[in-house]
Amino acid sequence: MKPLICGIQQMGIGVPNVPEIWSWYRTMFGMDVRVFEEAAEAPLMTRYTGGVVQARTATLALSMDGGGGFEIWQYTSRNTEKATFSIQLGDLGLYACKIKSRNVQKSYEYFKSLGVTLRNVPTAAPDGSLSFFMEDPNGNLFQIVEGKGWFSDTKHPSHCGGVAGAIIGVSDMDRSLALYQKVLAYESIVYDASGSFDDFHGINPSGTFRRVALTHQEQRTGPFAPLLGPTSIELVQAVDRQDVKRIFENRFWGDWGFIHLCFDIQGMEALKQACEQEGFTFTVDSSDTFDMGEAGGRFSYIEDPDGTWIEFVETHKVPIMKKWGWYINLKARKHGKALPRWILKAMAMNRVK
Repeated sequence: MKPLICGIQQMGIGVPNVPEIWSWYRTMFGMDVRVFEEAAEAPLMTRYTGGVVQARTATLALSMDGGGGFEIWQYTSRNTEKATFSIQLGDLGLYACKIKSRNVQKSYEYFKSLGVTLRNVPTAAPDGSLSFFMEDPNGNLFQIVEGKGWFSDTKHPSHCGGVAGAIIGVSDMDRSLALYQKVLAYESIVYDASGSFDDFHGINPSGTFRRVALTHQEQRTGPFAPLLGPTSIELVQAVDRQDVKRIFENRFWGDWGFIHLCFDIQGMEALKQACEQEGFTFTVDSSDTFDMGEAGGRFSYIEDPDGTWIEFVETHKVPIMKKWGWYINLKARKHGKALPRWILKAMAMNRVK
C-alpha cells in the first residue's frame, strides 16, 4: 500500500489558556467546530517532555470553510514555558501559520477593526500573491494568504478559513527539501528567491533570506481531503545571520508556540518505510489505535533536519454528531476514498458558539 499524505490535519499550538484563546480563534478565524476535547496524560511523548509523563488538556477545532485545524494544547502538570529569546525570521522551526482567506484586503480590514496586532499591510510575495502578518494574544504569528480549495462558505466576517500551510525556518535548504518534497509530497516549487523582501518587512525589517515556497502537484486524496484542501509550505533560511536558534531550544514539546505540524495520512506502515529510506525515522509511534476519548487512530512523529516536529495521524475513529453518538470507523475504508460531502458537512453539528 502506497502512503498517502491527505492534507494538513492541524497545527499544534501550545498555550497557557485553552478556553480563552480558542474563543479568540473562533472570533478571528471561525475555528468553531470541536472535533475532540480531552484532558489526559501524554505517556508516549516523554522523549520530548523531560523523561516525565506530563498531563495536559487538548482541543482540536476546525473551520467548515475548509483548511486544517488547530490542536490547542495546554499543560496541566506544569507551566507552559515561553521562549527566553525574541523569535526571529530564520530561527529554526515553525515560525508562522498560514491561514487561507477569500479576500486578503477584507480580512485585513476586519482584523484592524477589532484592534488585532497587525505586523504589515497586504503585500505581494515573489509570486504576486497578497498576504499580511498578524499576532494572536499569545504572540503567535499568522500569515493571512490567498486561499484555494474551499469546502463551504460559513459567511464568517473574517473571510478566513483554516490552516493553509506554514513558514518553517531551516538551516540548510537543500537538506530540508529532501523531506518536504520527497516524503511530504510538496513536489512543486512555486518560487525559489533570495534577497530582502517587502512582504517580510513587518516581521523582519532587514536581512537576506532564501525562501522556497512549495505546493503539491496532485490534488490530495483521502477521507478528509475535501475538507482539508490544498496547502503550501514555505521554507526560509537566514543567509546572513550567525545567531539562528531553535525556536524550541531548551523547552518541551507542548510549550508556548507552534509545537508541531500534523498531517492526516493513510498507510502508516508504508509511510514509516518511506521516511526511513530518506533518513527520517519515527521518533514516536503509538503503533496501534490511541484513544483521544472522542477520536482515535495511530500517530507518529519525525523530526525535520533542524528538529522541527512533524506529526502523522492515521484516523481510525472520528465523531460526526457527538450528541447523537454518531462516529465514523475509517479502518476498513478504501485507501484514498473521500468521505461523502454530506458526512463531512455534518461535522458542523459540533460547532461551538
